[in-house]
Amino acid sequence: MPFLTKIKWVVLSVVTLSVASIIIHLSLAKLWTVNIVQYTALPTLPEDFGFALGRQGINNKKLWGSSEPLEELQPNADARSNYSVPTEQSNGFIYAKVFGGFAKIRSSISDLVAISRLLNATLVIPEIQESTRSKGISSKFKSFSYLYNEEQFIAYLKNDVIIAKTLPESLMEKRRRNEIPTFKPTSSASLNFYIKEILPKLNKSKVIGLIIANGGALQSILPSSMAEIQRLRCRVAFQALQFRPEIQTLGRRMVHKLRALGQPFLAFHPGLLRETLAYNGCAELFQDLHTELIQHQRSKMIKEGILKDELNVDSRLRRDKGFCPIMPEEVGILLRVMGYPAKTIIYLAGSETFGGQRVLIPLRSMFINTLDRTSLCSEKELFDLVGPETPLPLNRFQPPLVKSEKELIEEWKKAGPRPRPLPPPPDRPIYQHEKEGWYAWITETPTEPLPSPMDQRMKAHRLLWDALDYIVSLEADAFFPGFNNDGSGWPDFSSLVMGHRLYETASYRTYRPDRKVVAKLFNMTRENLYRPKHNWTILVQKHLNKSLTEEGLIRQSLFSKPAMFLSHPLPECSCRLASAKATNRVRGEDGRVLYGGESICPKWMQHANNAGSLDKEGVKFEDEGQADYEGNDFVDESDNNGSKTNQTPLWDQDEEMDPND
Repeated sequence: MPFLTKIKWVVLSVVTLSVASIIIHLSLAKLWTVNIVQYTALPTLPEDFGFALGRQGINNKKLWGSSEPLEELQPNADARSNYSVPTEQSNGFIYAKVFGGFAKIRSSISDLVAISRLLNATLVIPEIQESTRSKGISSKFKSFSYLYNEEQFIAYLKNDVIIAKTLPESLMEKRRRNEIPTFKPTSSASLNFYIKEILPKLNKSKVIGLIIANGGALQSILPSSMAEIQRLRCRVAFQALQFRPEIQTLGRRMVHKLRALGQPFLAFHPGLLRETLAYNGCAELFQDLHTELIQHQRSKMIKEGILKDELNVDSRLRRDKGFCPIMPEEVGILLRVMGYPAKTIIYLAGSETFGGQRVLIPLRSMFINTLDRTSLCSEKELFDLVGPETPLPLNRFQPPLVKSEKELIEEWKKAGPRPRPLPPPPDRPIYQHEKEGWYAWITETPTEPLPSPMDQRMKAHRLLWDALDYIVSLEADAFFPGFNNDGSGWPDFSSLVMGHRLYETASYRTYRPDRKVVAKLFNMTRENLYRPKHNWTILVQKHLNKSLTEEGLIRQSLFSKPAMFLSHPLPECSCRLASAKATNRVRGEDGRVLYGGESICPKWMQHANNAGSLDKEGVKFEDEGQADYEGNDFVDESDNNGSKTNQTPLWDQDEEMDPND
């Protein structure tokens, strides 16, 4: 009996210790639980999405607050003195075809209006070729009205240029017979080109045709005496070019859904387009077939004379010089180092991201609330925006007929004298994607085929998706470009957004990173990418915070404005509120005013909506009184031996990127 009693006590002790161990482990697991949310493309936002965001750290003023030194800048593109209204007696008509994507179209139309004013010509509504080349694009809208409000465009510019919907019938006949003088100006065409070469032919034939394919038709920087032409460009791009009502309605609905969450949000545009990646030689940043696709495009550009460079270049060296994009993974790291919490709402702009969802996986893993238009719009809303389209031709590709077993046996019997070979194995099924799209031609032929009807239709659809993203990006509390001012000279989406935000609300948070400096920063910490040292985070914060202020604007004016005026419409299209603190003018080496040359705003213009508060629709910011990097588990504050790292920055002066290096 005593022996059995001892056994019972031992068993009871073991059971008690096991239960206690389980309770302790469950308590620790509950204490260290991390909310992990798996990304899925949502047709619409769930009703409890705002509750799931949380509130900690979201309303930090250091992350979302405005730049106080820029609050004095106000939009003012109105015509000044000595600006006459156009007369009916114009020198003739300008008829134009515009090629390219969203950014090229917007920049080109702005230049067309300026050229019409310069030549005292009547502008015929431009034809957007991306929405007309593909047969079957919605017949409900014409070329221009597929994207923009035609009536608004004509009415707003009535005091600037005369705009006609079509050519007169007599001139239309000349166009049908190809008797109209046609020119293809470059994006940097000078004033003398239009005055000395185009104007005489316009006076003679009363109509000229322009083909604009490079995203512009007039040099970006004009003499100071042509400031009214620059302000006209701003009026066109920022006021006259309004999207058609259906696009505006859906875009405002998307912004309202984001604002209804009660949190600020950041818009990020990767800028990963195959064309710009090929131009800058960034193929090795990708893998497998994506690298081949970029090299195919680069080879094509070299053959066409667009690019005068070698086919194979070292993408790492190009990246170090600032010619390649900041990849989404790197953007996620920069934002986390700045202090943005993992539940920050990030709107992913851009109708096309080369590399697909694979390159976005790291960003989505760091910021679980990364949304795009498919998260905010239902399929029906997007379908209604496109409108009715004629069906595409039926698929003409027919897989080879599968022979029956009886037919195979008969063929084997008729195969000739013995020994006869075994019957061949059945053919592998050929799938449709192996005969259509890039997968087919890249595995079968070195020549890229012409775009299919579906490709043409998708190009037209991307204009609509970019328009929606443009509306949301303008309203975002912060904007971060992944790839802008790439050195190609072509307009890009991010630069347009940055210029429009600078015009409308200069003080709102718009990051302007120097990719050359960012590449140098990442080269310093490649081995500790996700656990960077404390002094490295200070360098990142210093650079990005400086990019928000006057220093960032000066650099943008120095490098972006020569390529595209709309990316930096200062000082021509802004004015400055009178203040006790005088602003010094900053000039470049050529004497051009880079910053501080804005005129004083008229007396009737008042500071609207208190630009420093940024309390949009009830969103209020709280200064948490701590450094952006404190409390961020993303940052390693110790070096390898466990001691605090030196907080002295490794360099004080950021290096400037020269696109012509």
